[in-house]
Amino acid sequence: MPPAVDVVLCVDVTLSMGPLLTTVKHSALSVPLRLTEEIDSPRLKVIGFRDFGDEADDAIVVSPFFDVPAELDCFEKTVAELEAAGGGDEAESGLEALAVAMLADRPAGRDRRRQVIVLFTDAPAHPLGDLRQRSAHTYPPEIPTSLDALRVRWCRRSADRLLIFAPETYPWTEIAQWNHTAFFPSNAGEGLDIVATIAASL
Repeated sequence: MPPAVDVVLCVDVTLSMGPLLTTVKHSALSVPLRLTEEIDSPRLKVIGFRDFGDEADDAIVVSPFFDVPAELDCFEKTVAELEAAGGGDEAESGLEALAVAMLADRPAGRDRRRQVIVLFTDAPAHPLGDLRQRSAHTYPPEIPTSLDALRVRWCRRSADRLLIFAPETYPWTEIAQWNHTAFFPSNAGEGLDIVATIAASL
């Protein structure tokens, strides 16, 4: 029997993603029903991220987990409401989104539940520990202060998988070397079959 799986979609929703966001949203909306053909009792969470150093109030937005298919309409509404805006400089708060995804709750009694984190971005990320980011009043205090610390946190999660759709730049090229991680140099996943990639990672 396949494991129960949580899928966390981390989506860059800054202004530069405008031309690509429609493609990413289309891919995200194709995930639930196709995933139920491969996976037992999937749950889906959406994390939209921008830049804590630009507009702190909407730098990161986190949905609850949605059970599929029971809460499919709620998931679809959340994805549909993602809008490209803001972002400030080129680098964004993608590492913070990744850290928040790793902190997602796991239901008691589901030892076989695996988490798959999928991150879409067209930009590099601010380094963890950047004082301009961390001084934002909405910055989550539990986020590690370095990429090494985030890597250590990930290495403890041997059953989980990380899929990165991002440009070939720091920190994504470094994260590509982490265990149980697949890196797809691309325009935020444009032209790739996201669901097939998730299923293959299991």
